[in-house]
Amino acid sequence: MIFAGICLMAVSCASNGKKAENDAAVKLITLDPGHFHAALVQKRSYPQVDNNVYVYAPQGDDLKEHLKKVEAYNNREDDPTSWNEVVYAGDDFLQKMIDEKKGNVVVLAGNNKEKVNYIEKSLDAGFNVLADKPMAIDPAGFRQLQKCFDKAKEKGLVFYDIMTERNEITTMLQKELSMVPSVYGTQLQGTPQEPAFYTESVHHLYKEVSGVPLIRPDWFYDVECQGEGIVDVTTHLVDLVQWETFPGQSIDYDRDIELLDANRWPTPVSLKQFTMSTTKTEFPDFLKKYVKDDVLDYYCNGDILYKIKGVTAKVSVTWEFSYPEGGGDTHYSIMKGSKADLIIRQGKEQSFRPELYIEAVKADADYGKALEAAIAKLAEKYPGIALVNLSEGKWQVTIPDVYRVGHEAHFGQVMDNYLEYLQNGNMPEWEVPGMIAKYRLTTSALEMARSKK
Repeated sequence: MIFAGICLMAVSCASNGKKAENDAAVKLITLDPGHFHAALVQKRSYPQVDNNVYVYAPQGDDLKEHLKKVEAYNNREDDPTSWNEVVYAGDDFLQKMIDEKKGNVVVLAGNNKEKVNYIEKSLDAGFNVLADKPMAIDPAGFRQLQKCFDKAKEKGLVFYDIMTERNEITTMLQKELSMVPSVYGTQLQGTPQEPAFYTESVHHLYKEVSGVPLIRPDWFYDVECQGEGIVDVTTHLVDLVQWETFPGQSIDYDRDIELLDANRWPTPVSLKQFTMSTTKTEFPDFLKKYVKDDVLDYYCNGDILYKIKGVTAKVSVTWEFSYPEGGGDTHYSIMKGSKADLIIRQGKEQSFRPELYIEAVKADADYGKALEAAIAKLAEKYPGIALVNLSEGKWQVTIPDVYRVGHEAHFGQVMDNYLEYLQNGNMPEWEVPGMIAKYRLTTSALEMARSKK
């Protein structure tokens, strides 16, 4: 066991002279941070959160990368944070966290193979939990996750996953417009050949985070640790289908969801690309079962076709190695109503920035007036949004830059919601059933996809 439990001065609050709020109601614990999302939760400060953050982890590169990111937030010129990372690094880090109980909220983002075990141990010890997706990566993990929700309810703990995409402005406006009958009409049911809600996401293995190249841990490329794509990023997409199509409604998997089809396929990663992404010059032994001729088959892609409350939906995720110049991760989404399609596009034509379009089924003067009235009403909530007529029956919603805060800022917005739930002592009633249905769907889809030859 190696103990490094004194705060690291490089990431101390002393860096900008601010004092820790020791009487703050919320005290964070970061457990085994292996994914950069753990640091993004701390990209800004929160008045009700103590500046001391207790980190428990094994020694290694994952911990070093996490602390470097938090240090950069503390030392930036624009609105620096004042986090004081109090670190314990040793093989018994999990038990040490439980024994010391320095905080009341455990933040989890890292090795997904261990995540559901960490969740269960944390809840058993009486900690609230905020966990990055995915919280379960296979059917066995899902069954364990179900028990965790029961434990949280029994103990009165707030247990939540980080669904950042709900805070993307085009998604928020797409949802808002889908609830305006004069614009959207009624939700179409769709068919397997033409789903009524289709959404896809393209991500990249090599990219920048907070302005610097992202170094991924080598275990990220092990689907037994990270999880396959069909249970990872698709978690966000399944969440958006539920959140947008049936807002405020509880989803029961057995009653409301029918899994129709699921597929998985790999992205080939060369040794050169692997080295760029991880800095490791060889494939580690635990990855060699996926390697042939110095190329790793990484099963990070997948799609799921299903029905939810009678509506046919399809979600798809694809990973490429790196994005083109000026590009980034992209999102496409189409919701089909009886009066219009609501479409988010984020391709080269949009300069890789998400934009929202309305395409009417039947364009006439009355529909145009109804749409203008709806946008004017929405502008009371989102000042500055406007409507541009592109061609007959096709419009674009123009969105001020103030709402385009970016993916990294969405973690702070999720944290704001979570802190509100902590203060209230509960979450909306539909959240937990939605999480249970979401993870059962993704893990069941993985099982179906793997069963195919």
